[in-house]
Amino acid sequence: MAAIPLYKTQELKIYNSISGQKETFNPITEGNIGMYVCGPTVYSNVHLGNCRTFISFDMVFRYLKHLGYKVRYVRNITDAGHLENDADEGEDKVAKKARLEQLEPMEIVQRYTLDFHHVMSKFNAIAPSIEPTATGHIVEQIEIIKTIIDNGYAYESNGSIYFDVKKFNETNHYGKLSGRNLEDMIANTRELSAQSDKKNPQDFALWKKAEPQHIMRWPSPWSDGFPGWHLECTVMSTKYLGERFDIHGGGMDLKFPHHECEIAQGEAACGQTPVNYWMHANMLTLNGKKMSKSTGNTISPAELFTGNNDFLAKSFDPSIVRFFMMQAHYRSILDFSNDALEASEKGFYKLMDAIQTIETLTPEAKTDGFDVQAWRTSCYEAMSDDFNSPILIAKLFDAVKFINTVKEQKVSISSTDLELLKETMHGFIFDVLGLVNSNETSSDTSDKLSGTVELLIKLRAEARINKDFATSDKIRDELLAMGIQLKDSREGTTFSLN
Repeated sequence: MAAIPLYKTQELKIYNSISGQKETFNPITEGNIGMYVCGPTVYSNVHLGNCRTFISFDMVFRYLKHLGYKVRYVRNITDAGHLENDADEGEDKVAKKARLEQLEPMEIVQRYTLDFHHVMSKFNAIAPSIEPTATGHIVEQIEIIKTIIDNGYAYESNGSIYFDVKKFNETNHYGKLSGRNLEDMIANTRELSAQSDKKNPQDFALWKKAEPQHIMRWPSPWSDGFPGWHLECTVMSTKYLGERFDIHGGGMDLKFPHHECEIAQGEAACGQTPVNYWMHANMLTLNGKKMSKSTGNTISPAELFTGNNDFLAKSFDPSIVRFFMMQAHYRSILDFSNDALEASEKGFYKLMDAIQTIETLTPEAKTDGFDVQAWRTSCYEAMSDDFNSPILIAKLFDAVKFINTVKEQKVSISSTDLELLKETMHGFIFDVLGLVNSNETSSDTSDKLSGTVELLIKLRAEARINKDFATSDKIRDELLAMGIQLKDSREGTTFSLN
């Protein structure tokens, strides 16, 4: 008899950005979920803020699968149509980078798509089910523009097509996701000369006529041009998930105008709101300030992994950085700092040590002082409450304390509870949080580390024989500062990672 899926026993609640409250999750089709997340614009190396968004939704993807749902996860690649400053005027971000580097736009796209995939694999993110590109769906974008025009919500102006926000707002609510009022927006907007093709400043481009110098262009019934940035997500989400689907995710910065425009386009084309649950991941700060390339207050994933940066005292393993991100709720602002990462590193290794310790425990007749079943239930309650990973991690550390007391033979655990504890720890640490035990997967690195520390232990022993206690203490103290603790005994000196 097939096991009952976990989702049948869990009431999953998701904070829905459009209602501003947690709602009980009910998929459109039982047992199946369609989820779309706005992917990167591939004109530069992926930055850490984007990584946090994608890691957050990787966790969501993992937990939904863990619960037994069949999930179709679509995350796009924006390789055309995303203009500077997220506007309807200016230069295409990909084309601008191609011009500056004297390359073909698709060379830029290929380079930074590969970088994106490489970084996400470092973070142990599962690839989405489908990863469509904007340039691969030009025909579909042209067709949906025709539909929106036919439905009376778009107009042509000098070869460009604009969405008529005022007309749409007569029967719908433009601004319901971001909580904005169109009348207020109109009152607070000053007319710009660059917007003269539009009926109203709030109207946004569905198709832009390409200027002579514009590199990326395609033929359409209206002009040689390119699609609007907002349109691609409407097209690709509805093509692969249907005109109405379960979850749409992205960064908080996309709520307006990008996601607001997606809702308007979906309703204008299909006559119904496209998404049931909107989810938004919050931003990263660095040492208490907003990350910004212009101010220099930024750090790339590569700089983080290598330690080649001006902000942190050392390098950090990708799994430790992922664990650090999981220690904050996806909807809260997260601040990167050296102290915070070092604290996460210590916590990460305590978790990994506990995983190894579980394998050495000897079960006894009964369990003392820890209700494993109740603890397991509390782990699911945490994750089912809007994916509350920090509460889950706190629960995992409750288990770590118990595991260590069993190891010290202060309490006992039954064989049934030991198996349940082991299964639950592995399920949440590796399957749901997506952490990687670097001690197991990086054996070559581990061997090199062990060899280096053993050499320092020998040099320290020689220093002690020569009564050079200053050098001996320096080796011990500096290793300790890096999280490596030396332990002296009659049998010799060993080390452990704190």
